[in-house]
Amino acid sequence: MDEPQACPDETPVIRTIAMPSDTNPEGDIFGGWLMSQMDLAGATVAFRLARGRCATVAVDGMTFLSPVSVGDEVSLFARPSRVGRTSIQVEVEAWRRRRDSEAMNKVTEGRFTYVAIDAGRRPRPVNPEG
Repeated sequence: MDEPQACPDETPVIRTIAMPSDTNPEGDIFGGWLMSQMDLAGATVAFRLARGRCATVAVDGMTFLSPVSVGDEVSLFARPSRVGRTSIQVEVEAWRRRRDSEAMNKVTEGRFTYVAIDAGRRPRPVNPEG
């Protein structure tokens, strides 16, 4: 059984439901599906900070702590952890809630790095204040 954990006290960037089309042949949700949801959440935060287009350049430190099942509500929490001249690091956590419970359990977390890019897809400065 999962240990109780303290879910982040903030609004998730994304909340979605895991569907049958997101499963592997054993009926478990693909790790790649979950990672893509995390990338979407992190990119949303990066886009806001950079005020424009960003490209994912790295994902670090992902460990899958518990499985996600069909029908689980998945909440993605994301917050910036570092802003450089052209890059933004975002810490992303994925939490799940089973349909028959109010308890939330952390599924995984990871650090996503994005680079702000211009119309020619070249790095451009991030200016979070301007």
